[in-house]
Amino acid sequence: MSAALLNRLKPAVSVAIRPWSCKPPRIEPSSAASARLYSGLMEPGAPLFRQLFESESSTYTYLLADTDTGEAVLIDPVLETVDRDLQLITELGLTLKVALNTHCHADHITGSGLLKKKVFGLKSAISRHSGAAADLLLSEGDRIRFGKHSLTVRETPGHTDGCVTYVTEDERMAFTGDALLIRGCGRTDFQQGSAQRLYESVHQKIFSLPGHCFVYPAHDYKGQSVSTVEEEKKFNPRLTKTLHDFVSIMNNLKLPKPQKIDISVPANLVCGLHDI
Repeated sequence: MSAALLNRLKPAVSVAIRPWSCKPPRIEPSSAASARLYSGLMEPGAPLFRQLFESESSTYTYLLADTDTGEAVLIDPVLETVDRDLQLITELGLTLKVALNTHCHADHITGSGLLKKKVFGLKSAISRHSGAAADLLLSEGDRIRFGKHSLTVRETPGHTDGCVTYVTEDERMAFTGDALLIRGCGRTDFQQGSAQRLYESVHQKIFSLPGHCFVYPAHDYKGQSVSTVEEEKKFNPRLTKTLHDFVSIMNNLKLPKPQKIDISVPANLVCGLHDI
């Protein structure tokens, strides 16, 4: 490699390996691809983090753990991938403390119930407004602790009455469920859905987070894995509209109902234990 070419590459290599000090590097709107790079960089002392995927329902499951104590939480587990998740947790030497759901899902059965059968002492958690059974019924401001870390509950209804967003204590990561998707949002035409409430929830509870906060949704159907608050505030094609226009869009989507809704919702109301 020539000396001239090496000198041209040095700045790019330096940026790629530079760790965060107090906040992530500023990501310009034109460099969305670069944003994906930083989703994998964690500071010393940050929680262990894994993003897992279930392909049939395009659902993301998230594992977070304290690296000192090994205490872990799992967000939006799916019934069909429980064994996969438990294998990873065992391999990493973790102790699963809480299985969290962002809402009562309509497109898949939660893995919380089966996990409780397989993991002694595991607690399940969901919003108290969901109408679902769980060990922990959550409200605005509640904290779920794992080791020295915690997730704070922000109520974000609209897709359903019981939607919540889980935010890390440093406000760098938000697990938004179906309230806010990457360049989209959850539908509002069933399960107590309300377009106006969803719009207000996202703008008041999620868009109020720091712009560099990573957005991790419950689903993605286009191969995307992460966004940021700043990106969604600028580029989300629905939630950048006025409230009036957003409601009009949501009321005219005319989407087919989820294929598993008649099975998933009854099962999820009893922590996923229905007919297991």
